[in-house]
Amino acid sequence: YMGDLTGKVAVITGAGRGLGREEAIQLARQGARVVINDINLPDAAEAAQATAEEIKGFGGEAIAVLGDCADSNDANTLMKTTLDTYGDLNIMVNNAGFCRDKTIFGMSDDEFDSVVRVHLRGHFVNMRNATKYWREKAKTGEQVYGRLISTSSEAMIYGSAGQPNYAAAKAGITAMT
Repeated sequence: YMGDLTGKVAVITGAGRGLGREEAIQLARQGARVVINDINLPDAAEAAQATAEEIKGFGGEAIAVLGDCADSNDANTLMKTTLDTYGDLNIMVNNAGFCRDKTIFGMSDDEFDSVVRVHLRGHFVNMRNATKYWREKAKTGEQVYGRLISTSSEAMIYGSAGQPNYAAAKAGITAMT
């Protein structure tokens, strides 16, 4: 199904590659102007720029904004750049994430914390920014078209012996969304 998102603005975290990239491309094909967020590391930055260029190549509108989705300052910059560039935010797609797979008895604190941080906190800070913006807009009497979309996994239901960090974060994402 292809909807008409002409004039809508979508931010997608983790949009340089994988599912986030596909989400950005599909939203752009439906007419949304997209903001591609990915971490500011060489491979990810290059992938984010390539995704933006691919969207522009078929006539879509896209920019890449690099930064850590779980860092409040970077998330604030993402929001500000979105509003400065396109004047609105309508769709917040929280997708960024990565895995550090190990069984619970072999997992370090950092392997646990880093995955929970990007998946859960990364979704939280961007949801907070989007919902605050939509709430303030609604309080002025403006119509708000606001959608939160978050990436989770069946790992939250079934658990995963080698992913206690990932499964817990995905459950938290579902509850928070």
